[in-house]
Amino acid sequence: MQKVAVFGNAGAGKSTLSQKLADITGLPWVPLDAIKYQPGGAALPPHEFKAAHDELLQQDQWIIDGFGSLDTVWQRLAAADTLVYLDLPVGRHYWWVTKRFLQSAWSPPAGWPEHSPLLKGTLNAYYTVWLCHTKLTPRYRDYVEQAKGGKSVYHLRSPQAIQQFYEEIAEQPASYAPKQEP
Repeated sequence: MQKVAVFGNAGAGKSTLSQKLADITGLPWVPLDAIKYQPGGAALPPHEFKAAHDELLQQDQWIIDGFGSLDTVWQRLAAADTLVYLDLPVGRHYWWVTKRFLQSAWSPPAGWPEHSPLLKGTLNAYYTVWLCHTKLTPRYRDYVEQAKGGKSVYHLRSPQAIQQFYEEIAEQPASYAPKQEP
């Protein structure tokens, strides 16, 4: 476990899981939204985001969560040695988007771009949940089934499965330990 792609629908808990996975493993966590969006919420031009994404994929170790763009998601999944797919019931995604918004009154969400408008992001996420569920979820499910032969794949379908994932990773030998500089 050196290059981990965490993906799934909006409101799946990708950043929360990634942050906790980084804490457990010591691998560097990179939330894509922090790269794609500038402080205040404006998106980088696509060519700048793709260049930053390509550079990120060249690093030896990472945990990357998020979507980015349709072309970069498939590049990232191909480059990863470990896939963590959060595939929860669609109603849970809507609930967690709402919960993230409500909790943001006290603290910003994990991985949220600095000073980005939460209301706008939340409204966009409500639209994205259904779009992703109908368009991307079937493709993601096919991809993880095919990837099981060559990658470590964690297809998490419930909060209980997420908790079991944390416990399993914490019990594994530290094959993900950060590489030491000579």
